[in-house]
Amino acid sequence: MPVRFDDYEEQADELNWTPTEESNPHKILTFLLGHPDVGFTPSEIAEATGIPKGSVGPTLQRLHERGLVRHKEPYWAIGEDDRIAAYQGMLLSMEALRDRYGDDGWSDVDPEEHEADEAELEEWRRERRAEG
Repeated sequence: MPVRFDDYEEQADELNWTPTEESNPHKILTFLLGHPDVGFTPSEIAEATGIPKGSVGPTLQRLHERGLVRHKEPYWAIGEDDRIAAYQGMLLSMEALRDRYGDDGWSDVDPEEHEADEAELEEWRRERRAEG
């Protein structure tokens, strides 16, 4: 279905602000969250996060456009947006879960070995409908 691209692009940017784990935005936000009152140069951020220096600037710019980081030349710091507090809460929760439960044992599991058989699922659904 065709869409107005400008509307789609704006919605995609608004909805997809949460970075995935191990992405450059995640690494930068996590680092800056650990130092909320300090500003860093892009070089310092690159060195601290292991992100290539050429990728730090564009990533910071995208985060700045979304209001997630603050910038005052030449320094960058974590933003003051409510989403930052939510993101920090999520990170702290995940850290607490890892500390409490450690590895859940599923990291070495091959997901393809545990895929549901569609025929079995359909049979199970038919049985549930028949029951009730």
